[in-house]
Amino acid sequence: MDELLYEIRDGIGFVTLNRPQARNALTFPMYERLRQIALTAGEDAALRAIVITGAGEKAFAAGTDISQFTEFRTPEDALAYEERIDRVLVALEECPKPTIAAIAGACTGGGAAIAAVCDLRIAAANLRLGFPIAKTLGNCLSMANYGRLAALIGPARVLDLIYTARLVEAEEARAIGMVSEVLPDHAALQARAAELARTVAGHAPLTLRATKEAMRRLRLAARQVHGDDLVTMCFTSNDFREGVQAFLAKRPMAWTGT
Repeated sequence: MDELLYEIRDGIGFVTLNRPQARNALTFPMYERLRQIALTAGEDAALRAIVITGAGEKAFAAGTDISQFTEFRTPEDALAYEERIDRVLVALEECPKPTIAAIAGACTGGGAAIAAVCDLRIAAANLRLGFPIAKTLGNCLSMANYGRLAALIGPARVLDLIYTARLVEAEEARAIGMVSEVLPDHAALQARAAELARTVAGHAPLTLRATKEAMRRLRLAARQVHGDDLVTMCFTSNDFREGVQAFLAKRPMAWTGT
């Protein structure tokens, strides 16, 4: 079964993260496929918008598949991972076509980062969104992702989400600007996503493209701030190795701050 599905219907591209048995946790090939779709979208003049969603009702994407972290040991491992993910997010930010995240269920870690860089985000009522890394893996976000989130919901709310490691529910996500609409269930979400994509597709492409690029340029300042030392501090720590092992073994974490 393909882990990421992509089809174009009536000028709308539909991307489905397709690992429902793993709450659509992202593998590296899935990340790369999503990046390629974003990079090549501009070549198709008939393509007018892209909808990204997860298979099933339980999750948009529950972050990166944790098993891919088991061999992390060096600063280079950590920085290469963040660079890999950032290439995907940059491709989505620079994609000349409007992107819409249709989010149901769990949307955490890398899944939430993908949703955050989409132009529009709508959710089902069962949304649970956040970055619970302070109680799972003990890693951190890249400086670019901290900047993206701060631009979207403000620094105070970023601190709240990371410090508490809680997952935001649908109505709070709408209240803080993380999503613009909440639909009652998965079926209504998918129908509204298609309707919204058709609406966007009918508008002036250059206006949308200029607006998207303007927003991207306003976010660029955060990307100039150095943060590699923070990434390597967390990803090469004893706590991160403990977090990965404990997560996979389904046992409590024993943090040491080292």
